[in-house]
Amino acid sequence: MYNILVCDDDKEIVSAIEIYLSKEGYQIYKAYNGKEALNIMEKKEIHLVILDIMMPKMDGMETASKIRQTKSVPIIMLSAKSEDYDKVAGLNNGADDYVTKPFNPIELIARVNSQIRRYTSLGSFQKKEDTTIYQTGDLRINDDTKQVVVEGKEIKLTPTEYNIMGR
Repeated sequence: MYNILVCDDDKEIVSAIEIYLSKEGYQIYKAYNGKEALNIMEKKEIHLVILDIMMPKMDGMETASKIRQTKSVPIIMLSAKSEDYDKVAGLNNGADDYVTKPFNPIELIARVNSQIRRYTSLGSFQKKEDTTIYQTGDLRINDDTKQVVVEGKEIKLTPTEYNIMGR
């Protein structure tokens, strides 16, 4: 299971994102400003951050910059600011993707899945020493990375599909 930190000062948006992503099998941690987000990042293993730009105490730009000082997890900026300048600024401050509000939940889920997939299979995600791999015949399952390979070909599964397969 992958851990996602959702940080937005609008509690309704955080709750909505939590509902969507929990259904996909993700563990959600919630923060309502940048300082809370950084505190959670210090205590929990976070695999992806969804970060609003305009927040009190510490905005998303500063928060993303601070996260980037020590972590390489994917960051998706979520903002009502939709001008090209704002998007470029977010991406230049450490974001890997930028989604404007109001957002389509299905698109957000797809972007989260894409970033998690890239981070865990191609990025700097640190695999545990005691990797759990199950293999029988031409089926190989890496339970840590949630990678499924059949006859040498990787099968892309959503977290929900993976969880169903494991039951």
